[in-house]
Amino acid sequence: MFSPTEKLVLEYATLMTRTPVEVPDALFAKLCETFNEPQMVELTATIAWENYRARFDHAFGIEGEGFSEGAFCALPVGAAHRS
Repeated sequence: MFSPTEKLVLEYATLMTRTPVEVPDALFAKLCETFNEPQMVELTATIAWENYRARFDHAFGIEGEGFSEGAFCALPVGAAHRS
């Protein structure tokens, strides 16, 4: 259900979340074909920030407050038919 670009970004985020962080040059090159330099900086910073937040919260035992329990992101009408 994800576009090729979304899959690429998800792979990047997954690899950035692992310890140690190891992003293959080939993946980074594919991302750079899709995103310009400022976009790559923003994408990388956003993923890094979310990892920081998650690890910080985990270290302090901070749990979710249930605000999004049962929530989900609905796909736009017709999105399931795109490739």
